[in-house]
Amino acid sequence: MLTMTRQTLEITAVTSTGIYCRPGCPARAPKPENVRRFATGAEAREAGFRACRRCRPDAGPGPDPLTRRLAYREPIDVEGLIAFFGRRAVSGIEEVADGLYRRSVSLPGGAGIIELRPARGHVAATLWLDDPRDVDAAVALCRAVLDLDADPERVVAALGGDAVIGSAVRAAPGRRVPGHAGAQELAIRAVLGQQVSLSGAATLAGRLVAAYGEPLARPIGGVTHLFPSSAALADADPATLAMPGSRRRAVLGLADALAGGEVALAPGGRVALAPGGDRGRPEQKLLALPGIGPWTVAYIAMRALGDRDAFMPTDLGVRRGLEALGHDGRPGPAAALAEHWRPYRAYALQHLWAAASPRRRSGAGPPPRRRSASPPPRRRTKGDDGRDALHHVR
Repeated sequence: MLTMTRQTLEITAVTSTGIYCRPGCPARAPKPENVRRFATGAEAREAGFRACRRCRPDAGPGPDPLTRRLAYREPIDVEGLIAFFGRRAVSGIEEVADGLYRRSVSLPGGAGIIELRPARGHVAATLWLDDPRDVDAAVALCRAVLDLDADPERVVAALGGDAVIGSAVRAAPGRRVPGHAGAQELAIRAVLGQQVSLSGAATLAGRLVAAYGEPLARPIGGVTHLFPSSAALADADPATLAMPGSRRRAVLGLADALAGGEVALAPGGRVALAPGGDRGRPEQKLLALPGIGPWTVAYIAMRALGDRDAFMPTDLGVRRGLEALGHDGRPGPAAALAEHWRPYRAYALQHLWAAASPRRRSGAGPPPRRRSASPPPRRRTKGDDGRDALHHVR
């Protein structure tokens, strides 16, 4: 005789969306013909469904975070990286407090929050994830944000003997390239920040987060939202974007290109076209968008796509750094000098940014006003966004 045990089918899965929910989810009720029921979330996942971001069926009332110890090759200046992020922190999606960096991230299985804190011999990472299966992706993202896979010995070996920056490299061998948690987000923020201060750029981005970002089901501290998706920004009402018209057009044009797949930001430091796109040079497709110039393309490649040879010769921080080291900082001479720093020009750039700021070199106050050692910069032409670079450096 076969005995059957009755199970309560509490999990509701929706075939039209591929999402499963706990009872009482605030989302709109699905059509009955699109509903499947399961006893547990594990069964729903086995059937190919993913957890709802609103009701978090995989999480208990207070889900425990995951912790990981992130190793690295010494030396490393984690505190310097966190300070860099803190100067650019956008309300709602990231914060720096008590020596740690915390921000929201978008992962394959849903939203998450990462928290990074320097510890003795490692970085302590705390992860809150909608989908526990995203742990490997979250750890990889944490490592990229802090450039933890860098080999400082190779960088110092390549740059430490250089006549221009060698002494700076030897004095601060742990300087890393600050990464980012999302290439599309960084692209939008790079355009937003043109010709404004760091605080002004963060304010503009914070307004976008408040208006178009997706609220987190379980915020942590001041991290309450995901950064708006490109699709959400592409559909935004232009009248609601409080910024100059040229920048508004640039943000909306970039968001539309990203959302529509016309331009894709690929790993490995490349700006790529989506399948079926123009077979011409990918960078030219991005550069053809309003408000996007070579500086922006290189900045995205360096911070979000892992290109450790990216360099911005028109960057104002590069110019000031070279001048502080006694060299001509104009774009032409800067580009020529940078040829000697391949394939680690992005690391060289970090040392130039530090040289441009006495505060970053020695903890002193703001740099004194002084006359430039090289001729004044030429008037920028349309599409040359090197003029916006200073806010990323300070």
